Amino acid sequence: MGAASREVRRLAERTPPSRERFVDLLRAVSIVAVVLGHWLATVVGYDEHGELTGRSALPELPWARPITWVVQVMPVFFLVGGYANAVSLAAERRRGGNATEWLIRRSGRLIPPTTALVLVLGGGALAAGLFDADPARVRTVVWLASIPLWFLVAYLVVVVLTPPMYALHRRYGLAVPPVLVGLVAAGDVARLLGHDFWGGGNFLFGWLAVHQTGFAWRDGLSARPRVAVSLLLGGTGALLLLTLAGPYPISMINVPGERLHNMSPPSLALLAVATAQLGVALLLRDRGERWLRRGRRWIAVVAVNSVIMTIFLWHISAAILLVAALHVAGVLPTPQAGSAAWLAWRIPLLVLFGAALTPLVAIFGPIEVRGARRRISLPTPAVLAGMASCRVFRPCLAIAGFAGVAFALLANSLWPSTAPTGSGMPAVALVTYLACAAVLRLLRSTPPATEAGPRHR
Repeated sequence: MGAASREVRRLAERTPPSRERFVDLLRAVSIVAVVLGHWLATVVGYDEHGELTGRSALPELPWARPITWVVQVMPVFFLVGGYANAVSLAAERRRGGNATEWLIRRSGRLIPPTTALVLVLGGGALAAGLFDADPARVRTVVWLASIPLWFLVAYLVVVVLTPPMYALHRRYGLAVPPVLVGLVAAGDVARLLGHDFWGGGNFLFGWLAVHQTGFAWRDGLSARPRVAVSLLLGGTGALLLLTLAGPYPISMINVPGERLHNMSPPSLALLAVATAQLGVALLLRDRGERWLRRGRRWIAVVAVNSVIMTIFLWHISAAILLVAALHVAGVLPTPQAGSAAWLAWRIPLLVLFGAALTPLVAIFGPIEVRGARRRISLPTPAVLAGMASCRVFRPCLAIAGFAGVAFALLANSLWPSTAPTGSGMPAVALVTYLACAAVLRLLRSTPPATEAGPRHR
């Protein structure tokens, strides 16, 4: 048994009895479902010039759009995130910590694996430039490989807002999500009237509403079976009304050409899906807890969750590498989307994509595992260590670090996919990201003044 396997088994055996294992299962299932969905719904082919192209198959598969009601599980991730963030924030405060220290610890799980992807993509783009590769094509490849980062922007912002939003939950409880849903409805109205800018707030309000509901789950919502059934029926009924009688498209995954999208930004229809999914999760919770008491099952869930960010961040890169290899070998299958041949190739391609992802997870997964540890130790100049440990500067640096990382990732996502850049990313975005990731790393390596001693008075 390898060192990694022994570490996973050790973590599984040390799981406290009070831990709700079903939440970890849902996190793993939600991310794996996103990965499989991306792989299954992608069409790869050649244009009239013989150049590789990639796109979504949904425009050509109208029969598959209702299936997205089930397979669109990104709301589950935010729901589970709300539960887990509430648990870890409460635990941090029981240890005598505060919101700043909690935020810095959370950065250890989110930022290091993201930095690995950014550095590899940037370095690969620079290396390609040395061989006179077309800068526009290099940018397109980097843009495609960094698609997972747009989702991370929303989650980083939600994480930063967790302390104040949890305080609102403690004070007002279930009165908060309806307010957020109302803001999403207002954004949808603005989009329907052609004012897309004002609907952009749904990127925040929609995911905050789902995340906020995770707080309620943590505080005992799952102990009310009638609530679970009501959520399932109410969410399903609202979804049918909004999509069949209302103006919302049926697909919960964006379809090019649709006037209104349900996913980017989140719409009322997506929140209806999230409501129904919450009801299903609550109904399955007790059975799931019993099922996960078996050692091997729980070890598998722990293993997946230990590298879950790595799996998510690198799954598009794995697909790009595999498609490139098949293209070079001259054996890339390009059947028409929806044809029998295209459907027949789904399972073999899933296996091949999984095989391509496995070594990437083996290489970069340890970065995520190390980042999740409590504290890293780095030699730090006294001046920087003093600033990082200071009670005044520390929270400001933490928030600025998260804000800068989110800005950089968003800027990269919004930059045109064919606009040439030397590193495959906008220079400002890359520099900002690396600087702010370094700030967060400094904070993780430097204990606050209360632990380090009286560096500042």
